[in-house]
Amino acid sequence: MEDSKLKKVVVALGHNALGYTTTEQWNAVRITAKSLADLVESGYQLTITHSNGPQVSMIHKAMTELHRIYIDYSPAPMCVCSAMSQGYAGFDIQNALKAELLLRGISTPVSTILTQVSVDPYDEAFYAPTKKIGRYMSKEDADNEVKKGNYVVEEPGRGWLRVVATPKPLEILEMDSIRLLADHGQIVICCGGGGIPVIVQDNALQGASAVIEKDDIAGKLASDLGAEELLILTSVPNVCLNFGTENQKPLERINVEEAKRHIAEGQFGETNMLPKINAAITFLEKVPQGRVIITTADKVTEAVKGKAGTVITA
Repeated sequence: MEDSKLKKVVVALGHNALGYTTTEQWNAVRITAKSLADLVESGYQLTITHSNGPQVSMIHKAMTELHRIYIDYSPAPMCVCSAMSQGYAGFDIQNALKAELLLRGISTPVSTILTQVSVDPYDEAFYAPTKKIGRYMSKEDADNEVKKGNYVVEEPGRGWLRVVATPKPLEILEMDSIRLLADHGQIVICCGGGGIPVIVQDNALQGASAVIEKDDIAGKLASDLGAEELLILTSVPNVCLNFGTENQKPLERINVEEAKRHIAEGQFGETNMLPKINAAITFLEKVPQGRVIITTADKVTEAVKGKAGTVITA
């Protein structure tokens, strides 16, 4: 039975909410959990997704080095590294949030769902990979990666890095389970790192050598759930025009039409703010009565009251 008393929101956590190492993550999620618990106390049902860039890169490096030292161990494909990162990040978020809620006398269940997301094997991203992952390699190691059919890119003075595709998500395959828990008022952690990218082959799923952008999946998750709000927590308190210049101007409220105009003007960085704005547009075009808030984790409780952050509406 759906809990209609709770406001259904999707919260997208960025790198700052998780940290970049195991120790940083352990500490960061405890701070993030306080902001999330504040939302729960205010009557929000949370479905949480999160970044995994540093985590999946760390796992990929570790598995690759394990293979180099112990030849009997095979290197892990990207889909496996993504699955590992979902479990690792979900474990810390789930436990930190559950502990914080119990301190406040709240017994709401918190669950992490290992989430697969289908992608198109003919997505153009597979023909021009851009997402850098893993360790810096020598020219010899880079040549070996190319022989295996992988893509690499050189950073002058530092070495070579492997790059993988970032295809667009088609379908969140565990959506029914996510929706069932959310409709019953439970807190769900899912689609970590964009989800595990898979290609549907008849009745089987084949892992893809790719990474789905976390902001792409946040917009889709929120629209598929029919959430009332999408909260994107990042490293800056507001979306800004002329970011990083003396004419920088924080935006308090914009609509989709204005957001598209600012995109056409080149106002948003392609690898930082632009994906978040596109996620907002994806959500609002499918759920026009919804609302998107972009801010930092420590400002989110003020932002949902209209006292901080950038609000985007249809």
